[in-house]
Amino acid sequence: MLICPPGVYRPQADTRLLTRALTEAKVARHSRVLDVCTGTGALALAAARAGAVSVTAVDISRGALFSAWVNSRLRRMDIALIHGDFRNVLLGRRFDIVLANPPYVPTGRSDVPRGADRSWDAGPDGRSAIDSLCRIAPELLSRTGFMLMVHSALCGVDDSLTRLRASGLKAAVVARAVIPFGPVLRSRAAWLTARGFIQPGQLDEELVVIRADRPRN
Repeated sequence: MLICPPGVYRPQADTRLLTRALTEAKVARHSRVLDVCTGTGALALAAARAGAVSVTAVDISRGALFSAWVNSRLRRMDIALIHGDFRNVLLGRRFDIVLANPPYVPTGRSDVPRGADRSWDAGPDGRSAIDSLCRIAPELLSRTGFMLMVHSALCGVDDSLTRLRASGLKAAVVARAVIPFGPVLRSRAAWLTARGFIQPGQLDEELVVIRADRPRN
């Protein structure tokens, strides 16, 4: 059981799908792993259990980092924690595996999300964090590194693949799962339908995990 205080994203189906993809990818013993938008630290802990030599977790929420710190200490796992926006606090760092479960839910809100909303609200197309990850992924990866990123098909799988490939990476979908809408998407169903994200009456979404690798010569 993970400690998850109010305002911190609780691990759900997307976390489980990404964890499974990490297991199938196999973590080499020398791997340096980065967990972007760590939340409770669930993915960072999974990487540590898999044998990574070092694990770094980053989140913009101090509450999330506290949760990740507590969860790692309870399990006697050593995880480096970085507070801040992943877009600007990781400059110059390189990792063998980057794990990312970024915010990806489209929203019509114009204000800056607060609290738990920061875990899922991602602008009018759901891509504010995803596009940034696609752009900076090559800067974060070691010479043989790869990224595993999970997001909803609602915000454009082909867009992510195109952006990653344009940045010089090989990219493909390596896992999929269809799940029922949770409370957030159910509350936005009318808005999502009106803007063409979903079909009338749709009550489920597809999650995908995209793997992006540096090309091997």
